[in-house]
Amino acid sequence: MITRKSSREIALMQEAGKLLAQCHKEIAKRIKPGVTTKEIDDFVEDFLAKHGATPEQKGYNGYEYATCASINDEICHGFPRNEPLKNGDIVTIDMVVNLNGGLADSAWTYAVGEVDEQTEKLLEVTKTSLYKGMEQATAGKRIGDIGHAIQTYAEEEGFSVVKDFTGHGIGPTIHEEPHIPHFGEAGRGQRLKEGMVITIEPMINIGAWESQMDDNNWTARTIDGKYSAQYEHTLVITKDKPIIITDQDNL
Repeated sequence: MITRKSSREIALMQEAGKLLAQCHKEIAKRIKPGVTTKEIDDFVEDFLAKHGATPEQKGYNGYEYATCASINDEICHGFPRNEPLKNGDIVTIDMVVNLNGGLADSAWTYAVGEVDEQTEKLLEVTKTSLYKGMEQATAGKRIGDIGHAIQTYAEEEGFSVVKDFTGHGIGPTIHEEPHIPHFGEAGRGQRLKEGMVITIEPMINIGAWESQMDDNNWTARTIDGKYSAQYEHTLVITKDKPIIITDQDNL
C-alpha cells in the first residue's frame, strides 16, 4: 500500500534528513587514503547517538552495521571493514537515520584522494542523473518519468544503469511501496501524488549494468569488476518541485 504522509510525519522526516545531511558533511571531511570504512561506520553510530538518533538499518533483516560502505566495484550493501581505503578508490556510504520516529535515507559516493578521469566522470554523471530524476518527481507525473530521465541521460553519457535495485517509499519503515526504478518508459507506472515520500538512488556503472551477489548475501557488485557509483536523496512529492529532505546544500 502506498501512503501519503501527514504534515507531522513530514516534519519529523525533515528533522531526520537534516541530521543525516549533516552527518554526510562530516563524513566528507574524513574520507581519505588510509581511513577504514569501519572507522567511518563507528563515527556515524557515535554521531547519531550524540544527536539522539539511531541507525535504522542496524538490525534490519539481521544487518550488523550503521552504514553500508560499498567500495569500487561494489554496487550496494557493502559491509564496513578494516581494510584501509586507497588513493583512487571510490566509496559509497549509505545510511538510514531514525530521529524521533522520522526516517531519512541518503547515499553518497566519495572519491578517495585523486581518481582518474573516467571515475571522476562516473561520479559527475551519477550525481547529475539523480537530479535529472528528481526533476520529474512532482505530483501528476508517473514513476516511469523518473527512470526514463535517469536512464536516458546516463546511457547518453556512456554509462549503464543498474536494474536490480530501486528507490522506494519510506516512513514509518525503511522500504515501502512504491518501487522507483532508475530506468523505464516515460508516461508509465504509478502516478505520483502530493505527500508521498520516496527515495531516488541511481546506481550507475562504468561497464555492464548486471550485478552479482557476494557470499554474504548482502553485497552486490558489478559482473566485470568496473566501478559503480550511487547518489540518493529522500524527497517529498509536491505539486511543484520536490522537497529534498536530505539536502546537503542548505546546511
